[in-house]
Amino acid sequence: MRFVLQRVKFARVEVQGRAVAAIDQGILVLVGFGQEDEDMPAAGIVLSRMARKLVQVRIFPNESDRLDLSVADVGGQVLAVSQFTLHADCRKGRRPSLHDAAEPQRAARLFDAFAAELEHLIPGRVQTGSFGEEMDVILHNWGPLTLIWDSQTL
Repeated sequence: MRFVLQRVKFARVEVQGRAVAAIDQGILVLVGFGQEDEDMPAAGIVLSRMARKLVQVRIFPNESDRLDLSVADVGGQVLAVSQFTLHADCRKGRRPSLHDAAEPQRAARLFDAFAAELEHLIPGRVQTGSFGEEMDVILHNWGPLTLIWDSQTL
């Protein structure tokens, strides 16, 4: 499982010009699942750990402007967007190979489980893009502050 997370002042997802999700201050997280996640016997444990880590990461400023608060602490929101290309292999040629990405039906189940875990942690403050759709992601990156996480290395 790979994440690209960005602290945002706002973010929105549109499909065919129609807004399907939007948040104000919070975290936009692009989420990709790989083949290693399909057969992982402890997928639920990893999903839960990654969701908790995302909700608890201290990337928001306190009153002294020190990055000391989490999205949960500031009452922020999370917009989760599926992004299978996070598992692209660009080592050879000019076209990225996407063979390492999880099979779409399995990835959809994992993404739904991840979104449900986030919703459990910060109820009413989670939005998602449309899995499998071509989406336009509009955001105002705050910082910029961007982190890349891989469940294999965290």
